[in-house]
Amino acid sequence: MKQKSGLTNNLSRRGFIKTVSAVGAATLLAPFSSHVLAAGTINKGNAFVVPPLAPAQRNGQQVSFNLQINSSQHQFFRGVNTPTLGINQSYLGPVLRAKRGDTVTINVRNGLNEVATLHWHGMTLPAKMDGGPHQAIQPNQTWQSRFQIRQEAGTTWYHSHTMHQTGRQVYHGLAGLFIIDDDGSDQLGLPNDYGIDDIPCTLQDRRFNRDGSLNYLSRMPDRMMGMQGSTVLVNGVVTPTLEAKRTVLRLRLHNGSNARTYQLAFSDNRPFYVIANDCGFLERPLQTDSIRLAAAERIEILLDVSDKKQITLKSITSESNSGMPMMGMMGMMGMMSSQELDIMLIDARQAQPSQRKIPMSLRQSSLVLNPKKAVTTRKFELEMGMMGRGGMMGGGMMRGGMMRRGGSRDAGSGGMFRINGKSMDINRIDFAVKRNSTEIWEISNTSPMAHPFHVHNVQFRILDRNGIAPNAIEAGLKDVVLVHAGEVVRIIMAFPEYSDPKIPYMYHCHILEHEDQGMMGQFVVV
Repeated sequence: MKQKSGLTNNLSRRGFIKTVSAVGAATLLAPFSSHVLAAGTINKGNAFVVPPLAPAQRNGQQVSFNLQINSSQHQFFRGVNTPTLGINQSYLGPVLRAKRGDTVTINVRNGLNEVATLHWHGMTLPAKMDGGPHQAIQPNQTWQSRFQIRQEAGTTWYHSHTMHQTGRQVYHGLAGLFIIDDDGSDQLGLPNDYGIDDIPCTLQDRRFNRDGSLNYLSRMPDRMMGMQGSTVLVNGVVTPTLEAKRTVLRLRLHNGSNARTYQLAFSDNRPFYVIANDCGFLERPLQTDSIRLAAAERIEILLDVSDKKQITLKSITSESNSGMPMMGMMGMMGMMSSQELDIMLIDARQAQPSQRKIPMSLRQSSLVLNPKKAVTTRKFELEMGMMGRGGMMGGGMMRGGMMRRGGSRDAGSGGMFRINGKSMDINRIDFAVKRNSTEIWEISNTSPMAHPFHVHNVQFRILDRNGIAPNAIEAGLKDVVLVHAGEVVRIIMAFPEYSDPKIPYMYHCHILEHEDQGMMGQFVVV
């Protein structure tokens, strides 16, 4: 199901290419491959690893988890120890699982020698419990987040959201999944045996140095386009093999990459059924043979492997992968996400017959969003330094702040990456919204590349893309929307009753290097 790439801005793209060429040609052409492990060194046949479920202490509907952020070492390649960050383990974190109506308490201890955070991405919760940059956890300190789960079943996740360091900390391992169940989802007859036919899959692309260490922000395109690598991990394992135990599989696909957009398909082009996206179930399963998954998005699919074959989940070459169809030359330099990649092998030769079948229908969400009830329409313009307000260079492309580790520390206007002409300033609240109100947000992308736009604390619906209604897969509740270059996307959301006039929520591009360099803003609910 190929997505539309939206309108293009040829003059802006040509100017972008000229600017990159003039400022960073030497950087772009440097032989970085001599310092990076080649994709061909990947060990094929690595066993698929099901993420462990985090131990939970439950007393009725009171559930508590203990998480420890730590530095560690992880063997992505046999016999090679890679320095990493992890949560209760050497890389990534365990899967948290709770039910609608539960009150969860999560104790997060920071065992690093630097500030860290954990943000509950996709959750509706009080601002002080959100885990954004305002809830920084100092070294050797513990932060407690406590909130009631009021949303429907879905696959959410958690990750670092440390100011200016989100990209680096997530790249090295600070992320994990958070699965929400509810009574209704248990009645749908879907595969639900965790790790057997209900399988979480966090997809990440990484780049490694010759010594096995992770290669992060080593060249100019990493900052401009976001970090991309040619080695693909699933749950922290390089291109694993999943030995299917059932002939109908439910795969919870999560794009945990810093920047890459995947266009996913199977090697034999077999169809599969999409049953859920970011924030819960669709009304009915939708059949397709390819699906786009932008950074931070989640999708749940049902896959029939009753033919007992071996198949490969791949990221296929697609214009919509990059969002920048005019930049093929840069793509050849490794800047873009347009190359074909093997994600994982599924070996169904020993799969046992499943008692589950593809259902005809799922359910409607109880969250109704009516455009007629919107109290206002807000406009957001996504800009990069060489375009938009401020002219070609935007006053910020080669500022010293941009080249610091983790991103620009410039505040206010004039930075490389901006929303509505402003770069992120943690001391500035951009606007206030009313609790229990409905708003329409209009997001326009004047930059030369696609940006996945995320809003904290809400679940939204896409109203239209350039005035055209979204496809059926995007019709469900979401918390991330990919906005293509030259495109205008309208979304509608209702703000929950939580309010706090002092502590804000974030909205930002989920290319983490862009977020770190300023493409983020803050709002409060009052």
